[in-house]
Parts: sequence; structure tokens; C-alpha cells
Amino acid sequence: MKIQYLGHSSFKLTESTGTSVVTDPYAPEVGYTMPRVTADAVTISHHHFDHDYIKAVGGAPRIIDKEDSYDLPGVEINAVKSFHDNVRGKKRGENVIFKFRMDGIDICHLGDLGEACSAELLELILPVDVLLIPVGGNYTIDAETAKEYVDRLMPEVVIPMHYRSKDCKIDIEKVNGFLDLFDEEQVHETDSDEIELSRSDLTGETRVIVLRRA
Repeated sequence: MKIQYLGHSSFKLTESTGTSVVTDPYAPEVGYTMPRVTADAVTISHHHFDHDYIKAVGGAPRIIDKEDSYDLPGVEINAVKSFHDNVRGKKRGENVIFKFRMDGIDICHLGDLGEACSAELLELILPVDVLLIPVGGNYTIDAETAKEYVDRLMPEVVIPMHYRSKDCKIDIEKVNGFLDLFDEEQVHETDSDEIELSRSDLTGETRVIVLRRA
């Protein structure tokens, strides 16, 4: 399977036979323009402008934005309700976490998760091989809380998202604070916007991969 980072909280996930899903497409108000892509489905964690700009995705995709289970050719999707804040949604509402199973790999996209790490939520989303996690704080969990999620979920691959990068206009922190919480040998900053993974790439050790925005 392939994971391409489109920027902010948006990724294109592609299963080996070609089925593809785009997560949380964003509007230009983020500060930069999302690449034009096509997909079979689009998942929306919540309906804010930086997560639900559906018209950026071509191909007449299926829109998935609610808690439920879904099947696409070669892809299983489970959507779990969570909260965009730490007061059970009273401040920013609900957030949907998406679990994808592609090519025998469990990928979890946490969306704009804002709640503290709890045993109840962990039970709903485990197991996780690849974790796509917000780290910028302010509107989501911050770097320290994100690190707690990593420590308790124990994914093999962690890809940070929803952090301040070049041209970003949203008041969130840079990725550095999150990376500093890991040992240097665990962090891999790449010049690519994409990685390809198979079960044989999962070694049992957690590594953080920072992808360049497409």
C-alpha cells in the first residue's frame, strides 16, 4: 500500500489493487492549495473548512463522514466517534477517527482529535500499525498528548499531521516539538511525499516518518 501526504491532515491511501481513499481534503484558506487528486472515497473527520473541501477530489468519490463500518474493494473502513476537544465536544463538537485495513496493514487517521488519551478510546481503535496523528495543538491534541497516544497505541509507523508548515495560516505549532519527544534514531525526515509499505516492513519498533507535502 502507498501513503501520500497531501498536506495538513490530508493523505491519499492506495491499496495494492488500486482502490484509493483521500482523508480530510482542505480548502485554500489553510494557506496553500491542495493538489488535485482522484479517489474512490473521501473520509471527513468533521465539517470544518480545513478538513471537508470535497471538491478538491475528483473521480466522483464516495463520501464517508459518519461513525459506521464501510467496505470498498480491498479496503475495510471503521469509523469511530471521538471529540474535537477535551470537554466532550462542548467547545468544538465531534470528530471521527478512521481505521483503514489495506493489504493486511491497519492504518489509523485520528482527524482533529482533541480529547485526552483514555483506555476506552484506545480499545476502540487498536490495533494500529500506522498512525496518522495531529501534533500541532490549539485545535487538536498537542505534542505531549500525541506522544502519549503513540506510547499507548505502540504503532510501528507514526506520521505527524496538522502542524504548522510553510505558508500555513492556521494558528498551530510546528512539528519540531513532537519530534523532540523521540530518540533521534526513531525520527526519519524525508524528501518525499510518499511511502510504500507492506507487512514485511513492520519491524516491531516505532519510527516517526515526516513526509514532505505533495
